[in-house]
Amino acid sequence: MLSGVENHSLPRTAAFFDLDKTVIAKSSTLTFSKSFYQGGLINKRAVLRTAYAQFVFLAGGADHEQMERMRRYLSSLCRGWNVQQVREIVAETLHELIDPIIYDEAASLIEEHHTAGRDVVIVSTSGAEVVEPIGALLGADRVVATRMVVEDGRFTGDIEYYAYGPTKAEAVRELAASEGYDLSRCYAYSDSVTDIPMLESVGHPHAVNPDRGLRREAAARGWPILSFSQPVRLKQRISALSMPSRPALVAAAVGAAAATAGLMWMAGRRRAALTAMPAFAAKSKEVQPRLPVVPRQE
Repeated sequence: MLSGVENHSLPRTAAFFDLDKTVIAKSSTLTFSKSFYQGGLINKRAVLRTAYAQFVFLAGGADHEQMERMRRYLSSLCRGWNVQQVREIVAETLHELIDPIIYDEAASLIEEHHTAGRDVVIVSTSGAEVVEPIGALLGADRVVATRMVVEDGRFTGDIEYYAYGPTKAEAVRELAASEGYDLSRCYAYSDSVTDIPMLESVGHPHAVNPDRGLRREAAARGWPILSFSQPVRLKQRISALSMPSRPALVAAAVGAAAATAGLMWMAGRRRAALTAMPAFAAKSKEVQPRLPVVPRQE
């Protein structure tokens, strides 16, 4: 996909991906609002409010003040939620809600980095209960996400670890120290100006579907700007990789039909030969049709 993705074995390297609007087309947390409502965790008013927040997020991204308001709202909203129930709801609806909104370009990029021998790390401000299953779905090696304080199996509404802004960059540096990553040869991808600290901590930063602030900064620094616009189900990607192409299937069908017709023709000739030997002698000089050759698909 990108000619800039090089193949190195040593030292270890990684590719760090923001999640929302970088790998998936929406906010991961807000996407589950309807499922949380059906599970009895929120009311209709909260569903409408999260739908509006999703609209604002998609329309222009979220700046620092909007992110702070969203953080405060979601923290208070989840106070008292049963953590196990949240995990079960996410697990039950993950493929239905998240699979269709994964960017095809991002999935391809993740595959390319894995092929090049790099670890793939999802670094997201969304909660761990949502991000970790999505990371597993994407085949990520590690996940960095916001963690809420839990007491007696329920969220208190307080935040233990907030994976946002400079904290993301700190997490990247800590992982580099513990895993032996050479950050000068690592990659990072994000859509938000708030992730500039993470992007500038690696040697190969990329802006993906950037908001206005990040687009301006990326242009000034000469960072590549990528546009992801094709959400696709992972099952469809697997099918596309494993199934023969449409022309190959058509050619195979034509070949099979021709082979069947040829066998029927030969059987008819044989029956005619048994009942009319003189006729066979005359007709044996006719040119018999050749079966079409089906080209081998590489």
